[in-house]
Amino acid sequence: MKKRFIRLSVIILLLLLSLSLAGCGANQGSTAELTDLTQLDGMRIGIPVGTPFDDYVKAQLPNVELTYYNAYPDIVSALKTDKIDAFPVDETVLRLMNAEDDCLRKLDGYLTRLQVGFAFPKTASGEALQAELNEWLAGLKESGELEEICDKWIIGPEEERNVPDYASFSAEKGTLTMVTEGTMAPVSYFRGDELIGLEVDLAARFCEARGYGLEITVMNFSGILMAVQQGDADFAGSGIAITEERKESVLFSDPHYQGGTVMAVLKQEAGAEAGLFTRIAESFEKNFIREDRWKLFVQGIGMTLLITVLTILAGTALGFGLYLMCRKGGKTVNACTGAFLALIQGMPVVVLLLVLYYLVFGGLSMSGILVSVIGFSLTFGAGVLGLLRMGVGAVDPGQYEAAYALGYSDRRTFFRIILPQALPHVMPGYRGEVVGLIKATAVVGYIALQDLTKVGDIVRSRTYEAFFPLIAVTVIYFGLEALLVALVKRLQIRTDPKRRKREDILKGVKTDD
Repeated sequence: MKKRFIRLSVIILLLLLSLSLAGCGANQGSTAELTDLTQLDGMRIGIPVGTPFDDYVKAQLPNVELTYYNAYPDIVSALKTDKIDAFPVDETVLRLMNAEDDCLRKLDGYLTRLQVGFAFPKTASGEALQAELNEWLAGLKESGELEEICDKWIIGPEEERNVPDYASFSAEKGTLTMVTEGTMAPVSYFRGDELIGLEVDLAARFCEARGYGLEITVMNFSGILMAVQQGDADFAGSGIAITEERKESVLFSDPHYQGGTVMAVLKQEAGAEAGLFTRIAESFEKNFIREDRWKLFVQGIGMTLLITVLTILAGTALGFGLYLMCRKGGKTVNACTGAFLALIQGMPVVVLLLVLYYLVFGGLSMSGILVSVIGFSLTFGAGVLGLLRMGVGAVDPGQYEAAYALGYSDRRTFFRIILPQALPHVMPGYRGEVVGLIKATAVVGYIALQDLTKVGDIVRSRTYEAFFPLIAVTVIYFGLEALLVALVKRLQIRTDPKRRKREDILKGVKTDD
């Protein structure tokens, strides 16, 4: 426990040091004199994954070095820490970024003009929904209401930015599923634990007007079009630019928003910065207190714990069951088990989850929680199977002979004699599997789950600060790991034969002969 406390203290001190050194203008020397985007040729550019910006940048700036990031919060952090020199972003999105963290400026000129619309699967139902939405949008444009809605989300005050209560819709014509990223203001983002935004508003208004219910799933942008293409969602909206290449995979509605893409760099800061502790207090208030963002972390903890606990139970049962099946198995059974181990353990967890979510269960309306538990249970079960093989193999074969001589059956020999002696060899590795599992759950955001890591990304997408969201996620994972390890250690003590009572050891053995 003392070692864990020291490790945690070191982490906090290092992060405090990084906060004192970080801030706007970290790389201002290289970009302070830039005024036009054409001057960026040869510099380092950050690109959001899943966007068409890389093609547009290369077309105008052929000598740049491109680096890809999952979301804009990562890109802004990279810019502040001198990992990149600039990044492309919609002009409206940049303005909202500066409303939270006035640290960026745009260069003169537009990289491109983009049209944004909703995406639908290339199916008969997708075409019908596309036509219905286009008809509805045409009515909004004709009445001028669409322009009013866009102005509300782009230039309107925050208190007027609200969406209809789509959870209360009657859904006479069924319920539609929409996927979005939830980290891109103003089209879809979180205010506290409420998902709002221009496209959330439009989707809710459409469903209410046409008699649909609405369910919204948040997932990483890189998986949104794939979810639509596979039919896991009825439509998607997350500031998706309409391009000819994307039209080959999905259908698009008529554009509801037209934006201009600019290049953003850091501002040249002037004047003294606030002190370290003042910045810490302001950052804490922004990331946890404002809009009750601490509630998102609580929800993330619950999701992470749920997946972890269910996986431990299911994975342990799976691994133990497989071991019992192949314990006395022949070549065929052992070959199949070996192939299973090689396949599962040789595949990155995030790839396994994506294969299960989009391919194996792509045509089924299966919860992301269930898919993640299945995926992690396969990897955890493979680990348990390997540990049992190792632990049982460490028991002296003479124990079998002694048990058979006492009249024990093979089943009783294994459960009463061999397994108790094997568990002390298994439990240290089992504890390591549990620790690895809780850290591996950080990738479930790829399949539309708001776990602890995804919640940290959501908060960073609103504040554009890396320090407190990341340190909070780090400390919480550290605490969850300590809790689960303590429970496994308790189980390890209870299964140690050296700590068993004499009457338990001799249970079933005649001692009066």
